[in-house]
Amino acid sequence: MARSRPHPKKYLRKLALRQPCVHGRPGLELKPYQIVLRPLVTEKGTHQSTRYNAYTFQVNPLATKTQIKSAIEELFNVRVEAVRTQIRAGKKRRFRMIVGQLPHWKKAIVTLHPEDKIEFF
Repeated sequence: MARSRPHPKKYLRKLALRQPCVHGRPGLELKPYQIVLRPLVTEKGTHQSTRYNAYTFQVNPLATKTQIKSAIEELFNVRVEAVRTQIRAGKKRRFRMIVGQLPHWKKAIVTLHPEDKIEFF
C-alpha cells in the first residue's frame, strides 16, 4: 500500500493555530467550609482533645495541610500549631451477594496553641 506524501504546509498551518498552554496556580481553590467536612467525635479523639489539645476532622481528600490549617483558623478563630493527615482506606461492605467498598477518606489531626480551645458541644 502506498503512503501519502508529507504535507509540510498543512503541518505548519496546524502549528500556527495551536495555542500555548497557560498554567495557573496548582490545585483547586477550595473554600474553608469545603475543606473541613465534619469533626470526628470519638473516644480517642476526645482523649486527644483533653490531654494534647488536638482535634480530629474529616477533610476534603484534595486539601493540603496548609489549606487545612488556614480553614481551621478561619472557621474556629484559633491558632493552629501543627496538622497531621491520614488517608483512611474505605471499609468493605456486603449486601447479599455483592461486595462493595466505601470510599477512601482523609482525616486531619489538628494541634492547637495551648491557650486556644474548640467547643463542639
